[in-house]
Amino acid sequence: MTDILPRILFVTGQLAEPSLRRMVGELGPQAGFEPEVAVLKITVAALMTPKWVAARLEAPAGIDRVLLPGYCTGDLKVIGDRTGLPVERGPKDLLDLPEYFGQSARRLEGIGGFDIEILAEINHAPKLGLDRLLEAARHYRTSGADVIDLGGVPGEPWPGFPEAVRALRGEGFRVSIDSLDPGEVGPAVRAGAELVLSVNSTNLDAARDWGCEVVAIPDDPKSLRGLDSTVERLDAWKVPFRMDPILEPIAFGFAESLGRYLDVRRRYPHAELMMGIGNLSELTEVDSAGINLLLAGFCQEVGIRSVLTTEVINWARSSVREMDVARRMVYHACRHGVLPKHLGPSLVLLRDPKVHEYGAARLEELASQIRDRNYRIFGERGEIHVLNSEGYLHGTDPFDLFRQMPVKDSSHAFYLGYEMAKAMTALALHKDYRQDQALEWGFLTREENRHPVRPES
Repeated sequence: MTDILPRILFVTGQLAEPSLRRMVGELGPQAGFEPEVAVLKITVAALMTPKWVAARLEAPAGIDRVLLPGYCTGDLKVIGDRTGLPVERGPKDLLDLPEYFGQSARRLEGIGGFDIEILAEINHAPKLGLDRLLEAARHYRTSGADVIDLGGVPGEPWPGFPEAVRALRGEGFRVSIDSLDPGEVGPAVRAGAELVLSVNSTNLDAARDWGCEVVAIPDDPKSLRGLDSTVERLDAWKVPFRMDPILEPIAFGFAESLGRYLDVRRRYPHAELMMGIGNLSELTEVDSAGINLLLAGFCQEVGIRSVLTTEVINWARSSVREMDVARRMVYHACRHGVLPKHLGPSLVLLRDPKVHEYGAARLEELASQIRDRNYRIFGERGEIHVLNSEGYLHGTDPFDLFRQMPVKDSSHAFYLGYEMAKAMTALALHKDYRQDQALEWGFLTREENRHPVRPES
């Protein structure tokens, strides 16, 4: 018995009809639907409104649902009432239809779980007033931090730690204190700090009386000297602890330090471990997202259940958010035995997962069909392409292209300049450019208000 495929009616305008028919004709058998195309008497489908469509759309018999272009904004109920069919709003660009129907990216359920805790350090807290300190903590919490770590200034004792801890606790924050000085740590713990970074032989005796969890570190990270004895005494005193063998920067023992985490995990298979990832994200001159994802993957596999990070240097200024996304990706990948790929492009910040191109023949075909003076802009194959009823221009220099465009209105000129600047950025970075849409920057994307192309008056 042959399965009956659902029939989907794709609504479009005259200009996009040939491309849409080709797209859904190829996509239907892959995605499991039978396509029908309704071409309404309008050149640009993006200008349609639900009310306008409802007055003109005649759905053939046997249709199961109606799919409108993403730019058709407004209440779709008027179309549903008119046709008696379910109505959906599809993607804004027909090239995104494969992904919409799940063909170019797996749509996995359950992304969101994690078991790695993020400690976000406020560096040089003594140099900030309470207002700025609380502002930084709120930012970190919004970005995904679980604990706010107060970092002191080495060699400069700060009596303000208790007040800062109480202020943070008053707003519901969990707080850790980053200091080896028992004179700073004791009052901070009594004010509500729940974790102390860090403890080694220099302050070990004081840790017995703090009544909170501590982070045990070696006296000498390169040899792990002192770590075993510190852990042994903490365990005997029943002081809760997690261990941090210390991540070193590249060129200063990075690879060996990763090996030490593996060594400590083998020797202490059930111990809680922590990694200070800022030694790599802050001290490596590269966008931090990739570093954070790789370290999150290492932590997930090794069972390191807490990380300490910060956002001091500009290339790492979104590290907390990056780690929040990364810990969810690696948790899902490891739990389900899948690659951390096609789980969502939130960390693809510079380039795009895939670049769509119309190709020379399709752009030539589109140029021959345009009957109005609205400019359509494309960026592909290393060039900007500008099309309207008066011609088809393409080239690598937007200033040269603009000189060939008879534009007089200043607002129209600004719009075209803005769009061509976006197109040039996309070409430089091998990103997808779509006119009137924001460039994609992963979780950093800022949506744009729609500014439709207008012909010259």
